[in-house]
Amino acid sequence: MKRALISLAFALTALGAASTASAQGADDHSNWLKPVKPYRVVGNIYYVGSEGLPAWLITSSQGHIVLDGGQSAEGGKLIERAIQQLGFQLADVKILINTHAHYDHAGGLAVLKADTGAKLWASRLDRPALEAGHHIGGNSNGPTPFPAVKVDKAFGDGQKLRLGENALVAHLTPGHSIGCTTWTMPVTEKGRPLNVTFNCSMSVAGNQLVGNKEHRNIVADYRATFATMRSLPTDVMLPSHEQQGDLTAKRERMLRGDANAFIDPTELGRLTDRYEANFEKELARQEAAAGKPAR
Repeated sequence: MKRALISLAFALTALGAASTASAQGADDHSNWLKPVKPYRVVGNIYYVGSEGLPAWLITSSQGHIVLDGGQSAEGGKLIERAIQQLGFQLADVKILINTHAHYDHAGGLAVLKADTGAKLWASRLDRPALEAGHHIGGNSNGPTPFPAVKVDKAFGDGQKLRLGENALVAHLTPGHSIGCTTWTMPVTEKGRPLNVTFNCSMSVAGNQLVGNKEHRNIVADYRATFATMRSLPTDVMLPSHEQQGDLTAKRERMLRGDANAFIDPTELGRLTDRYEANFEKELARQEAAAGKPAR
């Protein structure tokens, strides 16, 4: 009987963990620290993340940019090894940027910054979370701490980042985090110009949509973000979670010879539609539970 109760407890714990993973936009956390062979995606953009958590290396003749840092110091080290595996030097990484200040994307930034000497750029609204080392904003998952890291340059919407041949633009797309940032840049792939979007997440992921005292405009922010995402010309969508863009399947198609595996001008629009529908459903649920509208 005791063994049965223990088994039941473990099953319920696993079920709870799976529910949290789904809410956070990841089906299975077990692959967040699982190494995967790094590879070139398009142009001068390389995948240097784990199997489940993307991180991106953007190279240039004047130094390199790394976007997102994994879930922990171990995740940061995994990214460093991937960069070196591709034949690039850590000392040539000059700028670190971030999609959003959650532990699964910011947890390795401190070690990356220390090991490369790079400067960290982040949105003004996510800066406090990065420097405090925990999520800011009412959320059922709590503060989810990570190693704090100093931001060298804080910016607002429309910030341009130029390094060598690269020209990136920051688009503030808040909701998932207060200062969620989507980055866009042009690349050329075999003579073909392409617009690349590194989209910040749009999932609710436990966010409090009704009565959120730390993120009072969260509902309006989400809706503005959906509109912004639809306005961005995007040939290649590179998201902050692997499953949001079926990146593993695309990589497999690329290895089989599909040169256009990552190119889909309609993908970001479809993803936005799906997340907007999920958001409205969750908003209605939270409003009904609170007995009042959020707006």
